[in-house]
Amino acid sequence: MTSRVYRLHSTLELPLEDVYDYFDDPDLPENVEDVDITRRNNTLIISAVPGDDSISKYTPTAQLKASVTENRVYEDEPEDEHGKPPRGGGGPQWGALEEEEEIESELVEYACFKGDRETVLQNTALQYQMFEVLCQIAERAERGTLTAVAADEEDIEAVRIVDGDRRPASVTVAEDPTDSESDDSVDWRSNEFIS
Repeated sequence: MTSRVYRLHSTLELPLEDVYDYFDDPDLPENVEDVDITRRNNTLIISAVPGDDSISKYTPTAQLKASVTENRVYEDEPEDEHGKPPRGGGGPQWGALEEEEEIESELVEYACFKGDRETVLQNTALQYQMFEVLCQIAERAERGTLTAVAADEEDIEAVRIVDGDRRPASVTVAEDPTDSESDDSVDWRSNEFIS
């Protein structure tokens, strides 16, 4: 059995700057020498660079794909001595000449690794290794969830990372509903009423 990712769903979001910071000195898995990071408009593509010649230069290696969005991030509001934002006496104060302080904010670009396996993790060469990289990114994410079922050689593992924390996960093997046929179903192939 080779290492593969069978199911994956991601809703991860983290500042784009954090992604670049991680790749300044990444802890890359075996067989991945480096990564190529390309940005095309609002799409970030992180491709694996193989560590040996066993993979042809014409074979597309696994890549992580994220959309890049801008979010306005507000600084914390000033608080009074009770830890609450300063406000008037509860109702409108028509005669007050005070102007409310404008809360400082800035636009921050976020990398959003959102979708299922083919949307977030593409191509099969070095797929499991790039999945490990995605898990490391997920542990740095401010918000979002990464769930996956993967096989590392002979072991099947379930992965669940929520808001940067690894959580317990398990895999349940169930019977495939297509294996058992019930007698109540209609056999459309040998139906005398359909020609």
